[in-house]
Order: sequence, then C-alpha cells, then structure tokens
Amino acid sequence: MTGITGLSKKNTFVLTVRDSDVIAAALREALVGASPEERPGLERAAALVESTAADNEGRLHAGWVRSRLDAAGFTGDIASVEAVRALRQAEPRLSLLAAVQLQKDAVAYPE
Repeated sequence: MTGITGLSKKNTFVLTVRDSDVIAAALREALVGASPEERPGLERAAALVESTAADNEGRLHAGWVRSRLDAAGFTGDIASVEAVRALRQAEPRLSLLAAVQLQKDAVAYPE
C-alpha cells in the first residue's frame, strides 16, 4: 500500500486498496514458464505476496503510518500527540479523526 485514497477534510474514512490477488495471479503465470534459474526468486515473491495478502486492514494501516512517520523524520512515541501531528503534517489532507484512527492501528500492531 503506497498511499491511502479518499482523504479530505470532509472525509473521516480511509479506503485501503489491495491488489495482491492480481499480483499473485501474475506471479503464478510467470512461474508456469519460468526457467530453473528464475523459479526460486518467483517462488519467494509469490510467498511474500501471499503473506501480505493475509494481513488485515489494521496491520496494513499500521505499516503505512510507520512509513509516513519515518519519511517525515518522526522518531518519537507512536502513541503520542506528536505522532498524530507529524502524521497530519506528512499527509495534510488527513482529518484529525482519520489520523487518530490510523494511529490506533499503528499502536495495536507494533512492528
């Protein structure tokens, strides 16, 4: 998940877009015609996609929050008010409610 769509000051929801099923199908198709040299890498990639596809929305949100805070240079406590502030500065279109909900996911799913 590289971004969260559907955000504005009027919206408090977060829409998670996942296309791991499309990626998994492409990897399975690639495995059919793979050479012996390519097969181990493709099998590893398929396993990674399957493990990520099994993640629930909260875990995906938590990873997204951490990546945004890391990109913003935030190194403090993820459960703090400062973390919400840093997240909203990193993503200005996030409403306060959405930022707090995302923060709760990040706290609920530690790395």
